[in-house]
Amino acid sequence: MAPTETKDNVKRLFSEYLERHGHRKTPERFAILTEVYDHEGHFDIERLYARMKGKNYRVSRATLYNTMDLLLECDLVRKHRFGQAQAQFEKAHSYKQHDHLICTSCERVTEFCDPRIQSIRATVSEVTGFRVHHHALHLYGQCRECAEKNQTPSRPIGT
Repeated sequence: MAPTETKDNVKRLFSEYLERHGHRKTPERFAILTEVYDHEGHFDIERLYARMKGKNYRVSRATLYNTMDLLLECDLVRKHRFGQAQAQFEKAHSYKQHDHLICTSCERVTEFCDPRIQSIRATVSEVTGFRVHHHALHLYGQCRECAEKNQTPSRPIGT
């Protein structure tokens, strides 16, 4: 769950964004923002919809999809597509940069942070003059559990 200061800040940023772009400030949009920032990790829109329905929010799928588009536009949410899976989202404001390991067997996504990646990013920016706003690194392979499950013991020839 995001700290109260972060929640207040994202509400302010979202409110300013809606005002600047002529969008209505509806309670449903702010309820969606709150649910996003109360959630830890990645989520897809259908799970967010089910969670909100379970809490008796009166939010339609259309409102949810439209609000997620607005949250993406104002950089409060990031969208990821890990392999063939449904698009995943995560909060983006005041969120530590991290990268992803995606298991191609069980589709589990594991976050990791390696400071050397930040160093590479800074070097690339310095050498090319390219201003990096954010980056996404996705490494695909097999998690330890799936690799261990998929290992078959070697059998002697002829048995």
